[in-house]
Amino acid sequence: MTTPGLWTGLGLIGALNARISGGLPREVGGISIDTRTLEKGDLFFAIKGDTLDGHDFVRAALEKGAGAAVIDEAHASQFAGVGPLFIVRNVQDSLERLGARARERTNAFIAAVTGSVGKTTTKDMTAAMLARFGAAHCSLASYNNHWGAPLSLARMPAATRFGVFELGMNHAGELAALTAQVRPHVAVVTTVAPVHLEHFDSIEAIADAKAEIFSGLIEGGVAILNRDDATYDRLFQAAAPRAAHVLTFGEHESASARLFSYRTEGDTGVVEAGILGRAVSYRIGAPGRHVAMDSLAALLIATVFDLDVEAAAATLADFAPPKGRGERHRITLADGGEILLLDESYNANPTSMRAALRLLADTAPAPGGRRIAVLGDMLELGPRGGELHAELAEDVEKAGVDQLFTAGRLSAQLAYAVSDARRGAHRAGADELVDVVLAALRPGDVVMVKSSNGTRLSRVAAAIKSLAAPAKA
Repeated sequence: MTTPGLWTGLGLIGALNARISGGLPREVGGISIDTRTLEKGDLFFAIKGDTLDGHDFVRAALEKGAGAAVIDEAHASQFAGVGPLFIVRNVQDSLERLGARARERTNAFIAAVTGSVGKTTTKDMTAAMLARFGAAHCSLASYNNHWGAPLSLARMPAATRFGVFELGMNHAGELAALTAQVRPHVAVVTTVAPVHLEHFDSIEAIADAKAEIFSGLIEGGVAILNRDDATYDRLFQAAAPRAAHVLTFGEHESASARLFSYRTEGDTGVVEAGILGRAVSYRIGAPGRHVAMDSLAALLIATVFDLDVEAAAATLADFAPPKGRGERHRITLADGGEILLLDESYNANPTSMRAALRLLADTAPAPGGRRIAVLGDMLELGPRGGELHAELAEDVEKAGVDQLFTAGRLSAQLAYAVSDARRGAHRAGADELVDVVLAALRPGDVVMVKSSNGTRLSRVAAAIKSLAAPAKA
């Protein structure tokens, strides 16, 4: 998104510690590291990634209308005369410098969110809520790593009133570096789950890595923890020395934001909760008990920022889940029947998989329809990966899944663990599963698609969406 006057050309020289070549833009309205989404007037950073080097796309960025590009000294002679350039020693370092400068110049209230499950939903929900009270800025998509966090900071306008940043990690030490850049007033850990087990020895080690988010809290900052989480005590011990206050959310009787009841009504969730002793009733535009739990964390952030809790809760009725994270698509077929697709294809781990299956259980098929689950591999689970997949069989049974379709080597363990009556089909990969699933669907079905993003099971979700009959003129 372009923001007029986001950065002046002169201001960028010092912020980036750069020398200029080929002229100086008067200002830039956005920051980009991807020519596919670059908008005219953006400042393009030639970031070197794991597989691609942004310097290979500098000419394309300038041809597309970039206001200027940030490149390193090693490539300076290669791009002499191609357009306005900021030349730096290291492009990644310069992006972090610009993010730090953006953080320094704003008086915004800043929240940072991490967790094994729910951090993107909590971040988006909080940002949508805060936007009703003032200019709000947040990380786009899941831009939460070593380039995503400084990129999101660098895009923050100086006049921002509220900033919400998602921070992620898959190794120890990563969050400490990211939260030092964001320097939040509020730091949230949504939950700790067996994710990235190939990089950690235990769930406790994951909790310790998540707790690094508290190291960046500003003086007087607030920590927000999931009171129901099995690692709560460990997280509290890490947060208490660094936070002026520790608030909690969950169903536990001592939670600062306590969930009293939840029910699904159609495409919405209905919540009864107590927020710091104040009873609040509200609707969420995305169903699911796990979404309701995320909303409690969001409401605590709003409370810390001194916003009216009832007015904040009322904004949640318009919340829509992020792409591939619980989107609901009602697909009208050519024969007039309808299928409901629950698209959870963006990511998965054992905790989020169980939450999605509970949501499927709460969603009633139309007369004659069935509950269909299309599940793919959950990645980065380490040596227990197969076992963790097989353990989901009980949840599949409890959810009343009528037909289970699976894709991937690890998901084969789940396919073999469910009863024969529920087993639809198993295939090696997503592409091989598409036609099988499409052939099995019938009007009235509710079908949920969920897996880790790397399995590409989103292709199955896309194929189901393509069943929609053309709209009549």
